Amino acid sequence: MQTEFTEDQEQFREVVARFMQAKSPSHEVRRLMATEGGYDSKVWQQMSGEIGLTGVHFPEEFGGFGYGPVELGIVSEEMGRFLYCGPFFASSVMAGYALLLAGSDSVKQSLLTEVVSGRVITTLVLDDLNSPTLVGQRLRAKASILSGQAPLVLDAHNAEQLLVIGAEPEGFFGLYQVPSSTAGVAIEPIEAMDPTRKLASVIFDQVPATRVGELDMVLLQRLWDYICMALAHEMIGGAQQLFESTIEYTKLRYQFGRPIGSFQGLKHRCADLLMELEIAKAATHHAGFCLAANADDTEVEPYAASMAKALAGDVYLKAAKEAIQMRGGIGFTWEEDTHLWFKRAKSSEVFMGTPAIHRERMMTALEEEGGA
Repeated sequence: MQTEFTEDQEQFREVVARFMQAKSPSHEVRRLMATEGGYDSKVWQQMSGEIGLTGVHFPEEFGGFGYGPVELGIVSEEMGRFLYCGPFFASSVMAGYALLLAGSDSVKQSLLTEVVSGRVITTLVLDDLNSPTLVGQRLRAKASILSGQAPLVLDAHNAEQLLVIGAEPEGFFGLYQVPSSTAGVAIEPIEAMDPTRKLASVIFDQVPATRVGELDMVLLQRLWDYICMALAHEMIGGAQQLFESTIEYTKLRYQFGRPIGSFQGLKHRCADLLMELEIAKAATHHAGFCLAANADDTEVEPYAASMAKALAGDVYLKAAKEAIQMRGGIGFTWEEDTHLWFKRAKSSEVFMGTPAIHRERMMTALEEEGGA
């Protein structure tokens, strides 16, 4: 199994980083988070059509680059570093992987190819965005008619198509496609703590839908692994940016005639943070390598993605808190950018399950593995 990035992958990272640095500076993030849509359609077209980031992790037969989780992790990491605002995670990661894993051949040739190209924005509608294990309790499907409410859906108001995981009377989980403009679909944007992620509630009132796939619990867990792996990469990218900017600040900020970074108390805190960040990065990259090595095997290490999500969630929030505290009074102001990453860190901590949920999942998997 691959354990280190190749030279080509490092060069790919540089390309993505340059693009994100140019298209997602902090002043642009501030502008976009104040808009209803929360993203720049021109940047989306450049990202998807010109350099193909929306299809980097999909097979070539569906218009992708033919790479996989490792390259998706690289893209997600750089997006997290520069706090990219847009429907990439909702459409290319969540909905895209749902279609790839569970979609029928016909829908892969139609909708998935459109998602890969970026021409159609879609999102995955779950019972609870923050509790991935809560499935089949709010969204139900009977004879291809959807009913129920999803309180939190990522980029729902930007999506042309909704992919819904609905519980069926027979005990299965169906994957349903619904145009967002369908009668009976009510989408209400939500003003969340983190304005860099656009959320909405979605209500389905006896909505006719097209069944495009089926998932069992094994496939659902596999889907969560892919999503959490990508999210963990995004989180360590943000944590890395916070760490580097904080180190730079401690070199430039003087107190008592010397840089504050020379004080032993701050040195120890920075060293502790770096140690935790490197551990989280190693776990996150390991999760990507595991999924890439077992692309066709549903029995991949079930705890790798959860370990990454838990550790990345912890270190991202710690990095954000330390960044604010080490900046002193200026760190708490609106004009200073640190609070933007803090809000993303806080929303990411609970997105797709808290660290506690993932530690429990990881321990359960290890116990089952030991019992076997």
